[in-house]
Amino acid sequence: MEPVLHDLSMPMQDRTVGKLVARWGRECPNRPFIRFEERTITWSDADRITNRMANGLSAIGVTHGTHVATLLDNHPETLLLYLALAKIGAISIPLNTAAKGELLSYYLSHSDATILVMDRQFVEGYLAVQAGSPNVQRVIVFDEDTIANPSLPVGITATTHAFGEVMSGADHAPDAQVEFHHTFGLFYTSGTTGPSKAIVSPHAAAITAGIVRSRYLGYWQEDVLYTCLPLFHTNALYSTCMSVLVTGASVALSRRFSAHAFWDDVKRSGANKFNLLGAMANILWNQAEGPQDRAHSVVQCTMVPVPEFAAEFERRFNLKIVSVYSLTDFSLGTVLGPRHPPAKLRSAGHASTGVLVAIHDDNDLPLPAGQPGEICLRNDESWICGQGYYKMADATLTSIRNLWFHTGDRGYLDEDGYLFFVDRQKDAIRRRGENVSSWEVEQIILRHPAVAEVAAFAVRSDMTEDEVMVSVVAKPGMTVDPGQLVLFCRDNMAYFMVPRFVELVQSLPKTGTQKVEKYKLRTSAEERLADIWDREKVGIRITR
Repeated sequence: MEPVLHDLSMPMQDRTVGKLVARWGRECPNRPFIRFEERTITWSDADRITNRMANGLSAIGVTHGTHVATLLDNHPETLLLYLALAKIGAISIPLNTAAKGELLSYYLSHSDATILVMDRQFVEGYLAVQAGSPNVQRVIVFDEDTIANPSLPVGITATTHAFGEVMSGADHAPDAQVEFHHTFGLFYTSGTTGPSKAIVSPHAAAITAGIVRSRYLGYWQEDVLYTCLPLFHTNALYSTCMSVLVTGASVALSRRFSAHAFWDDVKRSGANKFNLLGAMANILWNQAEGPQDRAHSVVQCTMVPVPEFAAEFERRFNLKIVSVYSLTDFSLGTVLGPRHPPAKLRSAGHASTGVLVAIHDDNDLPLPAGQPGEICLRNDESWICGQGYYKMADATLTSIRNLWFHTGDRGYLDEDGYLFFVDRQKDAIRRRGENVSSWEVEQIILRHPAVAEVAAFAVRSDMTEDEVMVSVVAKPGMTVDPGQLVLFCRDNMAYFMVPRFVELVQSLPKTGTQKVEKYKLRTSAEERLADIWDREKVGIRITR
């Protein structure tokens, strides 16, 4: 039955963010671009505002190739800033707003960011690491409450600006030559055997992501795409916002996901399509049934991954489920469109435009249909995917060995070429929609004065998603208090990385080459999880 595509042909040379913003500003000036609470920003508004931002940024030294890191929550100015930076060829580096301590310091140092734009509530976290972030020369602070009458925070040693200053540039288009192959952004993904890696994503890859989704999933100019996912994630920025950018549609932006307010928020926004990641579908499914289940205009939901109750979800909420297999490291691999056969509902669809999909064994040899192995991807069109890991040549070469991108995920292809996801081969942990690097959790915990060894891994929770667990070996003659260890983690890592389960062990199981056999730890832990120290049971609450 698939595919049925609509035409969104666009020459590669035209695939730059700034060209599309200007195009819709001319062609549909009064059409809403962003809907956010009580605010509506039209396409002509967006073109004019991003011109002002771009020129205002240029006036303080931001130019083509400047690395600009951001710590911004969801609000219209966040998205508009990314578009403005794209217009002058500057490089956006969206950082997870939960990052702090050593993790935040690593991001700012590794990314070579010289400009940091952040919401006022993140100033305190930055002050704690600014001494170790000498590359940051200018800080721009956004405050919704004082944007018209700004006040600058105290203590920042870099040159500091209020966000209103960069919004005061001229209305005309900036004088910058931006090409499709120029870098749009660096997007951090969790490390597994090393630190987090930054994916180098060109303009063409960002635009192509929107084109392919729109073609296969049926996004049109009349659509309103809702997202409550953070704009520092490529799901919100690429799956939703770039799809809007290539079609001239509208994005309904929410600050964050709230199970209680979700359907009211969707209804109020007028959205007809949205994305759900991970446990979001489970949480909505487990809400009490009521009239709100169908009191909306939604006709389609992109769900990743597709749960076992998908068919029942469709009937209860009166919508169609579609899906994709996509990675920040690569881009879109497969798409399950709205016209898929019912038997394929649990799949991630078939290969998208310009992509080949294969299943390989441990020796990089292809496996037959139905047999699980590592999901490997290859693009046969230039510039439609990420261009490797920033300043990590060895990691880039390893990921694309034998001319295939190795995803680290396990799955299989059926006889019709539909991809079915099985499990993650990587040590990355997926918790509440966030990717957690087990390596980074371990590195931070190893700085605790009483810890000799540690292994971080995933255990299955009651929400059918991962929870973070650590097995800890204490130094000789010392003890580790689980509660104190969790508080140490709270102060040095993002909230979603903080372990829920902690077990003190005498030693870690290892192979002959001294690799920790985490599968043994996980199997053992899940058999007796109720008896393992659990921060939720002892009343330790970790907040944002």
